[in-house]
Amino acid sequence: VTRHDLLNAGYALADCVLSRQRRRLGHRVRRITLDIDVSHDPTHGQQQLSFFHGHYDTYCYLPLFAFLTFNNEPEQYLCAALLRPGNAPDKRGVVPLLRRLLPMIRKRFPKTRILVRLDGGFRAPEILDFLDSQSRLDYVVGFAINSVLEDMAFDVACQSWAHYYAGDSSTKVYGECDYMARSWTCERRVIIKSELLEHPGRDVKENLRFVVTNLKLSPRWLYEKVYCARGDVENRIKELKGGLQIDRTSCSRFLANQVRVLMSAAAYVLMQELRLQLARC
Repeated sequence: VTRHDLLNAGYALADCVLSRQRRRLGHRVRRITLDIDVSHDPTHGQQQLSFFHGHYDTYCYLPLFAFLTFNNEPEQYLCAALLRPGNAPDKRGVVPLLRRLLPMIRKRFPKTRILVRLDGGFRAPEILDFLDSQSRLDYVVGFAINSVLEDMAFDVACQSWAHYYAGDSSTKVYGECDYMARSWTCERRVIIKSELLEHPGRDVKENLRFVVTNLKLSPRWLYEKVYCARGDVENRIKELKGGLQIDRTSCSRFLANQVRVLMSAAAYVLMQELRLQLARC
């Protein structure tokens, strides 16, 4: 199997999913949400391109998964599974994956608006610039805290503390700001969430979260209803690992392990189709 064969197989997998959903939903699709997430695949032995990852404390691969959600349906449909070396940064392969998937989505759903959701590991400037360059595309991307954003969130954090000292049960407060990192080409809207966390026997902890977006909805709605909904993708990845053993990449050659990943992904697409049909019975 060559890299060209694997690229064609990846296209075929995405084409199969999109064609099926086009036949199922027709012109009723108003919004398609594209979630991209990374997971870790522990390795044992002499697998090619397996490297030690400090965060996971193991030798591993770092596969990249892409899922599609149509309108407000609860199911996320797997459309891409890309095996990556264990030392790959989160951003690796994301823009090429988007370059392949977005035209395929628009070909079958030309009038549908697309929402891309990414966690904080995908906040690289080149990814944000690519998303901004696309027409009729919305995005919400997690962003890590830094000293500048922390200063901008000061007033929001003070409101959380005010709720806490007033005895309110909820200390969640939302705000927003316009922010431009040094590596960015323009200012972007950043949603701020401030919350105080209490644990028995510990001091109260201030929890600040940030999300970069081009949407104009309210900060609370964007964070709680749009961004946080991406967490359900973790359940799909657990199904891939626990039910179809997509992390059984024990071949010595990297490309052979990518074949295994694609075969498991194809089996998962079939399983999702069976689950869809059974739900109608």
